Amino acid sequence: MGSVDLLSAFVVGLLGGVHCVGMCGGIVGALSFGLPPDRNLPILLAYNAGRISSYALAGALMGALGFYFSGLLPVQLAQRVLLTFAGLFLILMGLYLAGWWNALSRVERAGGLLWRRIEPLGRGLLPVRSVRHALLLGLLWGWLPCGLVYSALVWTVSAGGAVEGAMLMLAFGLGTLPNLLLMGVAAAQLTRWARQPLVRVLAGTLVILFGVLLLFDAWGA
Repeated sequence: MGSVDLLSAFVVGLLGGVHCVGMCGGIVGALSFGLPPDRNLPILLAYNAGRISSYALAGALMGALGFYFSGLLPVQLAQRVLLTFAGLFLILMGLYLAGWWNALSRVERAGGLLWRRIEPLGRGLLPVRSVRHALLLGLLWGWLPCGLVYSALVWTVSAGGAVEGAMLMLAFGLGTLPNLLLMGVAAAQLTRWARQPLVRVLAGTLVILFGVLLLFDAWGA
């Protein structure tokens, strides 16, 4: 895994912001509600630090899992299989973002089985009144069922190991950060922007192109 992969993961996270606004906008609004302006930014930063840390942990687990299973196949075949799987998931994510096909919504519903066990823990941290509570809430909400995150996690399976998987998800998480920080200070304006059909189509198309590039990497040689 090289710097190009990390940059690509960052851009995918950035483009996926149109999904993040709808998925996490209510959470960000709950964090910001009733807080004085001087507390708003530290709370949002702590929440996002926790969320991205959970992404990195999940990426490390998936990267290690992919590394283990890749040892069961010949190296070239394993690389092709993993990259193909990741590319197809990114294409599904692009179709989902653009509103053309919602197959990933079924994957999100499957992830709800784990979320039903985690979500009650977060209720005790609301309303958030401290940076520590925001950090803990972010660590929990990082496991919120999300097709965009699941697509990036599938990508980490082909990253080459636990460290590489964590780095890929860290880059992806940092890509989602600008949209969610803006959501905390300009929620109404950002929501209107993200819901515009042209924005969703452009973002979805670009994510599909990233998926196609992964498939080319797998089979182009």
